[in-house]
Amino acid sequence: MTALVRPLRRALRRFLKVEHGTATIEFVLVFPPLMLLFISAFEAGLMQVRHTMLDQGLDKSVRTLRLGTNAPLAYADLKQAICDGAGLIPNCMDNLKLEMVRIDPQTAMNVTVHADCVDRAEPLAPVREYAVGDENDLMLLRACVLFDPMFPTTGLGFQMPKKSGDAYALVSMSSYVSEPN
Repeated sequence: MTALVRPLRRALRRFLKVEHGTATIEFVLVFPPLMLLFISAFEAGLMQVRHTMLDQGLDKSVRTLRLGTNAPLAYADLKQAICDGAGLIPNCMDNLKLEMVRIDPQTAMNVTVHADCVDRAEPLAPVREYAVGDENDLMLLRACVLFDPMFPTTGLGFQMPKKSGDAYALVSMSSYVSEPN
């Protein structure tokens, strides 16, 4: 029995003294979490840029609405103005949905909590509410746009709450009072 144990011990000692491949083990242990961190940071940065651009497009369009420089915009025209102002939203006209609600400041707000977003399974879904206000009306405009994550199965892209299929929604809101003519 000791004749078998001695060669086994020697072989085990030789194996433990060998240092070839130690960098590979460190790489295998460190690389996946590091890549997950980089991928999540990239996804979060892209999401922030998209949300900022949506806010900018909405703010530019609301300024035009508030000042009343043009006639009241139709739904498609306002949607196009927001897409033109945002600039970085892929396939904007198909992925953007607007909701405009008149708010009575004397009573409770009658705005739903959840934004109405595009349902990609139902391309012809009706608009929830789009009421262009009269002079001195307090209006709430909410825009919801869908984006597909760059890395949908990894990191932040995997954990984002999905709205329609694999897409996540970014919502931007703005309120304004229509200026009297």
